[in-house]
Amino acid sequence: MRELNLVAAGKLAWFDRPEPALSGDEDAIVRPFVVSRCDGDCLPIHRNVSRVMQAGLRAGLLDPAVGGICGPVPFAGPFPIGHECVAEVVEVGTAVTGVRAGDKVVVPWAVSCGRCGNCRRGLTSKCSAARREDGAERVLSAYGFGRASGPYGGMASDLLRVPHADHMLVRVPDGLDPLRVAAASDNLADGWRAVVPYLRSRPGATVLVVGGGAQSIGLYAAGLAAAHGASVDYVDSSSRRMAIAESLGATARERSRRSTRPEGAYDVVVEASSSTAGIRAAIRSTAPGGVCTAVGYYVAANTGIPLMHMYANDVTLRLGVSHPRAVLPELLDWVRDNDFPAEKVTTELADFDEAPSAYAARTTKLVLHRPPLS
Repeated sequence: MRELNLVAAGKLAWFDRPEPALSGDEDAIVRPFVVSRCDGDCLPIHRNVSRVMQAGLRAGLLDPAVGGICGPVPFAGPFPIGHECVAEVVEVGTAVTGVRAGDKVVVPWAVSCGRCGNCRRGLTSKCSAARREDGAERVLSAYGFGRASGPYGGMASDLLRVPHADHMLVRVPDGLDPLRVAAASDNLADGWRAVVPYLRSRPGATVLVVGGGAQSIGLYAAGLAAAHGASVDYVDSSSRRMAIAESLGATARERSRRSTRPEGAYDVVVEASSSTAGIRAAIRSTAPGGVCTAVGYYVAANTGIPLMHMYANDVTLRLGVSHPRAVLPELLDWVRDNDFPAEKVTTELADFDEAPSAYAARTTKLVLHRPPLS
């Protein structure tokens, strides 16, 4: 079968791999037919970061967690890439009762069991059991990050093995276009967790989204916040992303070249610039008692977080990996029932067979697709 691999910055290729097989009675084999490129994948695709990050880890300039997730030589190719997909179930183990062949399902980016303490608390991307499978002790157990995060491969592949299938696989509700929820495995769910829980407890809240490196997450967050009745300001340097934000109900403003800090104070802030300057500016734009959620990668050992400002203003900073499995059933039903046009964030739709060239595109949100089998 074919499996998309990142060989080096700007170069991707299909690799021939053995077809996956059921390795336990709780496994399933699925066929991805919609694959969405995560914002984080753009870092190694568009920049020669592997050697620089390796040197940074050795010098103590990067946080050691980078090595835990990506290995001591981060993003060294070739490795299988992709961790957002909607797939069709092809085969299930004898103990799987919740899904069957032909079902259309979302596969979360991180592997989880659904039974351990972390999973029961909603921390599904930090599943204790999955991170210790195979006798390993991993920071994350996930698709598309290379061997350091487990033997699961990438989602841009002809077939995929999914462990703990009854828990992991979430059916796409009837009547919901899979292309609409192409990023539900990670980025769409990340945008949801950054705004929806806080807006439910803060009716009439004002929202700021600082766009940039986490390109699609910021747009999903802006759209979801607007759809939940919030007044949303979206700040970015990209006119194309600003136009998408406007189409989703936000008010878009161009970021000043002289300052990354927007004017004003907001109840809910989403930091999606994925920069240390951005996170500092986002915190200082959070109103007293407000919540700032950072959704990007902040790899430096020292980010200069303004702790005294946070103390003086009772600001809560939330950051961490997304836990899509914990929110997917509610998210998918809400998108269907409210006709939320998440597909507006997709800026390039390409044929699945064109993955090696399409995946390298410099665009906000790439989605690959092919017809399902049934």
